[in-house]
Amino acid sequence: MNVDVQIAAEAADIPETGSIRDWVERAVSETHPGRDVDVSVRIVDEHEMRTLNRDYRDQDKPTNVLAFPAGDAGFVPPGENPLLGDIVVCAGVVAREADEQGKPLDHHWCHMLVHGTLHLLGHDHICTADAEAMEALERHILASFGIADPYAGN
Repeated sequence: MNVDVQIAAEAADIPETGSIRDWVERAVSETHPGRDVDVSVRIVDEHEMRTLNRDYRDQDKPTNVLAFPAGDAGFVPPGENPLLGDIVVCAGVVAREADEQGKPLDHHWCHMLVHGTLHLLGHDHICTADAEAMEALERHILASFGIADPYAGN
């Protein structure tokens, strides 16, 4: 598996790229064992996230995480992994949410990357049943890192 991490924000509290890769890889391996894919992760500032959220979701505000699945892998050259998609995380929003929610910052970063990865794998939270299933997967994966239930108390 290859996780390409691009840092396009200047925040001081962005996790190490090794942690980012571990979180994404664990989300894939826990839900799809043996699946070998490429994922791109881009860490952005609020301006870039607001632009993406406006252009792709008609929401004119920054958000914590967006996921852009690659769709049909089509032809993949021998020795190459299919691209699963892109995850975009807004450093400023994640830091603000962690502070507001009283969560350790690295735990919230992990949650956002696991959440985004699950979206790339086809999970969503549009209806209640799907949301419950996705949240259960998130809890399971986060627990494997020793991270408490992010939905407790919601």
